[in-house]
Parts: sequence; structure tokens; C-alpha cells
Amino acid sequence: MIRCLLIDDEPLALDLTEDNLKHVNYIQVVGRCRTAAEAISILQSEQVDLIFCDIHMPGLDGLQLVKSLVIKPMIIFVTAYEKFAIDGFELDVLDYLVKPVPLDRFLKACQKAHQHFDLNKGSVPQVHPGKKHFFIHSDYTLVKISFSDIEYIEGLKDYVKINLAGQQKPVLSRTSIKALELQLPAELFYRVHKSYIINVDYVTQIRRGKIKTLHSELPLSDNYRDRIHKMIGKDFA
Repeated sequence: MIRCLLIDDEPLALDLTEDNLKHVNYIQVVGRCRTAAEAISILQSEQVDLIFCDIHMPGLDGLQLVKSLVIKPMIIFVTAYEKFAIDGFELDVLDYLVKPVPLDRFLKACQKAHQHFDLNKGSVPQVHPGKKHFFIHSDYTLVKISFSDIEYIEGLKDYVKINLAGQQKPVLSRTSIKALELQLPAELFYRVHKSYIINVDYVTQIRRGKIKTLHSELPLSDNYRDRIHKMIGKDFA
């Protein structure tokens, strides 16, 4: 089953897309939203394989939203504007539908998504090479965070605290540490405890049960020792 998210600032457009999807038995709607900010919040907490996305929206538009995604699901733009088609395909979107969308054209796009999904089934989402930042929803605001600024991340049940070097106040966001971990470059960030992810560039010392960064001392769990071995390239006491 393909899990999809609907994004459009017009409620009637959302209703129409959802009605069209009733003809498709292999796509499940897991959320619908009217802004990019709402979409990012859902993407941080839900597994999403496919996005039907409008382009003209308040705040971050559809093109900007797709550009900001570190892990990008399949994207199908559904818009009233043909002029953005080239921009859309330059973002490697799966399809580009112009409103009003005939049902047969909509179903063809769904079939394309189904074929692509089957072809890539079981593959692990990868962070896009060259990405240096991501956006996260915090206190009703989209906050841009550079990977290089993150010292460590702490998981707090339904929230995460992103601790940034040089800033006393962390960024607090309602998401899981597991969901956030999928957005981080694996060569830079390592899970060292069920509640902590560290940026290796800020690690200063490692000893049994403890790992020190520039400004903090964090617990080190034996359950994650293999990841620490990978991080430093050898065993440690």
C-alpha cells in the first residue's frame, strides 16, 4: 500500500483529489494539509511514500517545499499553472498534472506511482547528496537548520531538542528521534543512545558509558557500540 499526503490550500481541490483516489485501491491517504508547514509536520511523524502537491500556496510554495525535503517521497504536482512544468521536472518529480485533471489522466499518474513504488520497494530512503540543511516545524514556524550547526539531538518521547553550537536555546519540534534520524546524513550523525544522536564533528572524547561533545557529556549505550566503532573506525575501551 502506498501511503500518500495531499497538499493544497484549496479545500475543494483536496476533496477532489481524495475522491479520485477512491478509484485506486493501492493508495492510502495518511494526511491532508493546506500549507507547507503542516506538510513538514506530518512528514516528520508519518511514513509518506507519495505526495500530491499544489504549487501556489501561502508561505513556502510547492516548488520550495520539494526543494527543502532531505528525504523526498514520490512527488506529483497538481496545479492550475502549466508554466511551472519545467521547474517541476527539474526537481525529478514523478508527474505534473494541470487542473482540472481528467480522471483518466489522474489514474495514469497513480499507475506510474505504483510502478515506481514496486520497482523501489524495500529500498531505504537516502538523504540527497549535497544537501546542507533541512527545514523543521517549531513553535508554529518553519526553521531552517544547517547540518553543520547541530551539535547533538535529544529525543523526548513525542518531541526532539536540536542543540545547536553557539546557541543556548535548542530548537524544539514535535517529532520522533527516529523520524528525524532518517533526515540526517549518515556519515555525519550517529545514534549513541536511544535518546541521543551526535554530530561526529563535535565529539571530543569517548570513554565507556560517556561521550563528550564541545559543550556536553552524553550517555553512550552499549546497544549502539557498533555505530561508534563505525564512527571512529576502530574499537575502543
